This record gives sequence, C-alpha cells and structure tokens, in this order.
Amino acid sequence: MKTHAAVRVAAALIMLTLMPLAPAADADSPGDKISDGVVKIGYLIDQSSTYADETGIGSVTAARLAVEDFGKTVLGKPIELVFVDHQNKPDTASALARQWFDSDKVDAILDVTASSAALAVEQVAKEKNRIIIVSGGLTNRITSENCGPTAFHFSMDTYALSHAIGSAAVKSGADSWFFLTVDYTFGYDLANETMRIVKESGGKVLGEVRHPLNTSDFSSFLLQAQASGAKAIGIANAGNDTVNTVKQAHEFGLTQGGQKLITLLNQIPDVDSIGLETAQGLLLSEAFYWDMNDETRAFSKRFFAVTKKMPDTVQMGVYSATLHYLQAIQAAGTDAAEPVAAKMKELPVKDVFSPNGHVRADGLHIHDMYLFQVKSPAESKYPWDYYKLIATVPGDQAFQPLSEVKCPFLNK
Repeated sequence: MKTHAAVRVAAALIMLTLMPLAPAADADSPGDKISDGVVKIGYLIDQSSTYADETGIGSVTAARLAVEDFGKTVLGKPIELVFVDHQNKPDTASALARQWFDSDKVDAILDVTASSAALAVEQVAKEKNRIIIVSGGLTNRITSENCGPTAFHFSMDTYALSHAIGSAAVKSGADSWFFLTVDYTFGYDLANETMRIVKESGGKVLGEVRHPLNTSDFSSFLLQAQASGAKAIGIANAGNDTVNTVKQAHEFGLTQGGQKLITLLNQIPDVDSIGLETAQGLLLSEAFYWDMNDETRAFSKRFFAVTKKMPDTVQMGVYSATLHYLQAIQAAGTDAAEPVAAKMKELPVKDVFSPNGHVRADGLHIHDMYLFQVKSPAESKYPWDYYKLIATVPGDQAFQPLSEVKCPFLNK
C-alpha cells in the first residue's frame, strides 16, 4: 500500500501535461475511433538519479518537439503527454504502468529508462495488450526473450553497442580486457555480449568486477582493473556511473599507465560532464550526433534552446518513437494497440534521428549506428564539437539478425 501511495504522490508532483483539449471532431470523423477522445502517452524517465542527463528534461523536450512537428493533434483529437520520474525502480515503474493503463487512460508508455524497469513495464504492457516503446532501457531482451506483439525498441541496444565497439577496439590492438560492470540486467547483457565479441575477434577476457548502480567511489573496482594488466578496461555502465568511472580512472593514472578505457555506453551529456581533457580519445557508439548535417544541427538548436544541452541517442529515440507512434495512429485510423502496432511495423521510419529506418517483426527499430572518437581540446573548434566519425555501421549489420532473435511470439 505504501508503494502505491508513493507512486500517486510522485505522479501528482511530477506529472506534466502538454496540450489543452482541442475542439471536438464531428460525429462521423475518424477521431471517433480515438479512445476517450484523446491520445495520451506516458513517459517513464529518470529525473533525479544516474540517468537524469540522458533522459530527464531532454526526453520531455524531445517528446514535445515530436508532437509539435506532427501537428499537435491526430485524427482531429488532442495529444496529451504525461511524465513521471520512476527513480529507476522496477516495482515503482510497473506500479505506475498499471495505474496509467487501468485508471489514467494512458494509451502507450515510452522511454522507460533503465533495462530492469523497462522489462518490468513491458510485462505489464503485454498483460494489458498496450503499446510500449522503449528508448531508455537498452537490454536487447526487450525484443528478444521478453518480446511482445505490441512492444518496441527504438534507440539502440546492448547487441548493437557491443558489436560496434568491441570488434573495432580489438582490431586497434586492445586484445586483452577487464570489465567493470554495473550490477543489473543492462550491465550483464552489455558486458557479456562484448566479451563474446572480444573472444570471437581474437582477444582475451582477463576478468570482471561488478559495482552497484549509482556508485560514487570506484577506487576498489579500478584497482582490480589496474592490477589485471589488461590492455583495455571495458566500462559496462552508463550515465553518472560512466562519468565517475572515467574521471576516477584518470585520477588513478590508469590511462597514463597505458591501459585503454573503452566506454561501452557513453553519450554526449557524459562527455560534456567528463570534459575533453579527460575524455579525449575515448571510443563510443551512438545512433545520433547533433553535428552530422544541416538537418541534425537545425533540430539540435531547437532542443538546445530548451535544455542548454545537445540531444543524445536515447532522447532522439524518444523523439522518433513518439513521431512514429502518432504516424501509425494516423495511418490506422484508431489508437487501438494491435492495428497501431501493425502500422508501426509497416510504415518506414523517416525523421531526423532515423532517415532510413524500419521496424522489424520483433519490434526492433533498425537504423544506422556510428562509431565515434572523442576529440582532443585542440581538435574541438566550437561548443559541443566533441566527436569525430570513425565508422558508420549499417543497421542490418549493427543489430542482431532476426534469425538469432529468441522472440516467442514470432514462432507462433
């Protein structure tokens, strides 16, 4: 009872709505197939913990820009967005999902930061036959072992991240690894998949140490990594954990001693927090960089005007998912989950995040991934000029082949 009460209080304090109600559509309009007369989308994000910079106000902004770019209504009906900080707790996230679906008439849940929370909410969505589109949770289980006919994954996943970085690092000479892994689902999947790639590429794994989520002192873990003598330290964490790991590794002299830090998930807000002096030379993989072309720069300036930061892959996944969901409703003529899910898999994904993407039968959004290296301070010519492109990995090579996916409903 205390958990549900806390959830209601959190929702009351943090929930935000975007649009006032639009004028009602005519009686015979397609909008009559919109349940409750409004399309209501809920976003479960981190506003106060480890991943706040990667989601938080950035996810809110991305979602609002998507609704603005779509036209603010769908089938003549208003679009309402609600946001809640789920504190990266699976039980809180699943309780919120049930409340949203059962009582608050939320049609779909998006973002869902943290893999453990995403998997918990995905189970609720499957039980309720509702749409879930994950961007913030990155385990590839979302569209593999835990897949569902109305479940989607839109930003990137642990398979794509590990393949983009692992093989490239081994080829560059990093042929012995020690892993520093966050102790929950996301960390396990990211580290294990990277270990497999390292071994398949001819490298060796010398060991692993796991740390709690939201750790502030990495000294004991870094000393173990240093003592291993590995050429590469695979950092299988994210957000503030990555920032603290890299900064403290620099303070302990690991990189000065010849060991190479490989950040398996390191997004542009993290690089900004670490600073180029310390982050320079790091390899990382993202599906979006603000300075790629005129279109990405124009969008990112709109985003920056609100957040004072450039968008990352997770936030852009929220933008793309919101836009694609609304396009699917428009095409289906209803917001009912099954026909909308079918249209999401039928329609191409074409937007500033994913200009040539598509959604597979398992719900995975297939798009290009990029391998970047962080610039040195001397190479950076203007604010947020942080990355240089090393390689583009086409979507059909970046993500797990459908033939290898363990998705139960595909075999029915």
